[in-house]
Amino acid sequence: MQLSVVIPIHNEEPSILPLYDRLTAVLERLRKPYEIIFIDDASTDRSFDLLANLVETDARLKVVRLRRNFGQTAALAAGFDEAQGSVIISLDGDLQHAPEDIPALLEKIEEGYDIASGWRKNRLDNAVTRKLPSRIANWLMARVSHVELRDFGTTFKAYRAEILKDINLYGELHRFIPALATLYGARIAEVPIRNMQRASGGSHYGLGRTFRVMFDIFTIWFLLKYFTRPMHFFGKWGLVSAVAGGGILTFIGADKIWTGHDIVQEHGPLMLAGALALVTGVILFCTGLLGEVLTRTYFESQGRRIYAVREIRTRRDPQVADGAAGGR
Repeated sequence: MQLSVVIPIHNEEPSILPLYDRLTAVLERLRKPYEIIFIDDASTDRSFDLLANLVETDARLKVVRLRRNFGQTAALAAGFDEAQGSVIISLDGDLQHAPEDIPALLEKIEEGYDIASGWRKNRLDNAVTRKLPSRIANWLMARVSHVELRDFGTTFKAYRAEILKDINLYGELHRFIPALATLYGARIAEVPIRNMQRASGGSHYGLGRTFRVMFDIFTIWFLLKYFTRPMHFFGKWGLVSAVAGGGILTFIGADKIWTGHDIVQEHGPLMLAGALALVTGVILFCTGLLGEVLTRTYFESQGRRIYAVREIRTRRDPQVADGAAGGR
């Protein structure tokens, strides 16, 4: 089993050398072939220079420098694309993740799990700006995805490489990889890890990230439930809206015929609401149909499957086996 350790960094100059020393010490003790991949997300300090010097002394180290600051999700995706190992471990480059916890993650992978996700059981972050929003987001994500994790947000995870091949990352969805992996039947375990104080510098995230996380949770919910059948979502609400709008307009038309009331004077606002609901229903139907076309285009143009095979077993024919043995 070869290990690939992927570490996205952005202006982490003070942490790079201590992290490298601790990481290599842990990996050497594991006695497994490994590679370390640093992804420099357009750092403006001396992070890349330090890594470039380290590359000259360690053939198992690779440094990928992005052209501009694409964000952590893109940096991780670049690292996953470069990784050659059968097991990929990701962690942050600010020393808030202890490399010494890697063996605990690998134990779960060796037990047969596809993903071993770190759980910062005792978080050291600010209670108001980090802990509380994180707990709310983790609770919502667990309910939406039906993945019982208590810490979706940590980058410190171990994956079987074949799981990551089925997942495309966009936006800031790296924290929800376990949820996306459930689309392909991934088996997930949670492992308590240490949460260390930052050695230097400050967090790149603030309270404002909470709103983006909420949008991501809605995105994950839609992908998990309606990714291969968008018409079931848009068609349902389109039908409700169209029936409501049609009912309102039918009522107004009947009232006009039977009583002769002036529609605009008697039912002006109601008429507008009915027309809007009817048009909205038609739009939702069209959106659902467009989604169905795009879904088929996505899968068929890339040759992707809507299922994932874990393994295939067949029973060997004894007669064939005996005949082959006799032929030798």
